[in-house]
Amino acid sequence: MSTAVITLSKEGAEVAQKLAAVIGPCDLFCHAKAEVHTIIDSLNVQPALWKPFDSVVELTAVIFSKYRRIVYVMPTGIVVRSIAPLVRTKLEDPAVVVLDVAGRWAISLLSGHEGGANQLAMEVASAIDAEPIITTTTEAVKTLIAGVGCRRGTEAQAIVLAVESAVSHVGKSVEDIRILASVDIKSDEMGLIEASRQMDLPLRFIGSEEIRRSLRTFTHSDFVQEKVGLPAVAEPAALLAGRRTRLLLPKQIYNGVTVAIARESCTWSE
Repeated sequence: MSTAVITLSKEGAEVAQKLAAVIGPCDLFCHAKAEVHTIIDSLNVQPALWKPFDSVVELTAVIFSKYRRIVYVMPTGIVVRSIAPLVRTKLEDPAVVVLDVAGRWAISLLSGHEGGANQLAMEVASAIDAEPIITTTTEAVKTLIAGVGCRRGTEAQAIVLAVESAVSHVGKSVEDIRILASVDIKSDEMGLIEASRQMDLPLRFIGSEEIRRSLRTFTHSDFVQEKVGLPAVAEPAALLAGRRTRLLLPKQIYNGVTVAIARESCTWSE
């Protein structure tokens, strides 16, 4: 599914290019005044990939019904004003995600669940190590995160069964899980991707460097350190994929699949 990525600045163009290199086919739009051609060499892209425009409002009016996924790398206010006259229903509107030019926050702005913006925000966040911002009520009230580590080539069904077993161990079900999480080196693991699809769970990949730098307490594994150069996968992925998290279930191994369950506190008083 093609995605439109739109930005107004050279800084945004750098983020957009990094994003496009990871999430797949993208049409890249950059404001003419940004003179993106002056940084083509540093971005290592072909000039034909970039499409100039003069007005984000006018561009949005043209492409809003042509793409099912649109990522704006610019201030949220500009995006809101641009899409406001075009919004119809959550079943028709495209998924819209807003990313700041520093690549820190990926906001699911429009068509979060039905249109796929929540999943797109997760993809964007995983691609550039940003924080996904999702406010859909049905997602926000879920408090569990399942961190998963697995061997290369592990089948989806094995991962699904492992997650189901782990969450059952704490008296919950898959319906109580908000995010499935792993490490960025697993971003092309087809079994993991398919498992998230089968369980209808967004999948977030945590950057390896974030795990290495983390001061959170989790069980270190000499085996994981030797194999992938990380102190652990399942526990830190579960802890770092959310806010105000604590381990509810330390890592458990089910037929070669490692799963840890973390719980987020929904309020400061919890």
